[in-house]
Amino acid sequence: MKKEDKIIVFSGKKIRRIWHNNDWYFSVVDVVGVLTDSKNISDYIKKLKQRNETLAKGWGQIVTPLKSQTKGGVQLMNFANKQGIFRIIQSIPSKKAEPFKLWLAKVGSDRIDEIENPELAQERMKEIYEKKGYSKSWIDKRIRGIAVRQDLTDEWKKRGVKEQNDFAILTAEISNATFGMYPAEYKKFKRLQKENLRDHMTDLELIFSMLGEASTAEIERVQNPENFDEHKIASVKGGNIAKNARIELEEETRENIISEENYLEIDEKEFRKKKKKAQKIASKL
Repeated sequence: MKKEDKIIVFSGKKIRRIWHNNDWYFSVVDVVGVLTDSKNISDYIKKLKQRNETLAKGWGQIVTPLKSQTKGGVQLMNFANKQGIFRIIQSIPSKKAEPFKLWLAKVGSDRIDEIENPELAQERMKEIYEKKGYSKSWIDKRIRGIAVRQDLTDEWKKRGVKEQNDFAILTAEISNATFGMYPAEYKKFKRLQKENLRDHMTDLELIFSMLGEASTAEIERVQNPENFDEHKIASVKGGNIAKNARIELEEETRENIISEENYLEIDEKEFRKKKKKAQKIASKL
């Protein structure tokens, strides 16, 4: 499932949705299941089409097969956008139909609203991180880091880097130059598995990640690399700038920037409080 695809909940039941062709598409099986409480949803849909000839004839235009996660793994499933889902709902006698339509219209418009006004996406992101227990200071750096990252990927795209695997390779070079570890090694160092590495970085780790990527973006703009090897060289140069700054700060403070700290068991805000408390106690000794 892509990052922007989500499982949403209506009346305690999960509905899969996928961002496709600049619109949200919703799982037909999930929607019908919510409205009917049928034990055999596939059979119910089959009978629904048998009873409604118009629905059956237009079925191919209403639904779109898309790959989605199921109990049996990733499979093609029928999805429909809001218009298509409303057409299916009209054929289902259900007391839940009207409140579901209102709910669907709201959740379906969220992504469109965010595209028209990116600030809404940032505000929603802040809310999500706050609920996860991150401090405002950390959240501000994390969001700024996303903007810096986007600026870098834009520079890569301008110069012909398009494949996600290539982005990953170049990012890994920046990480290795900055911190002495590739992302996979860094995640292992922090005892992470599938978690997002940057969601478990400290303030300073985020700052030096930004510095490495911002430096690389600037080098890309000025030196204008023409092939992938040159992009890798630029990435290492950008990472080295961040590494040198990191080492200089570590020598000045006599503290390591690279931290095993993660927020799997204790959230970032609580970790920050405990760290400040420990520092106060240590200063009095």
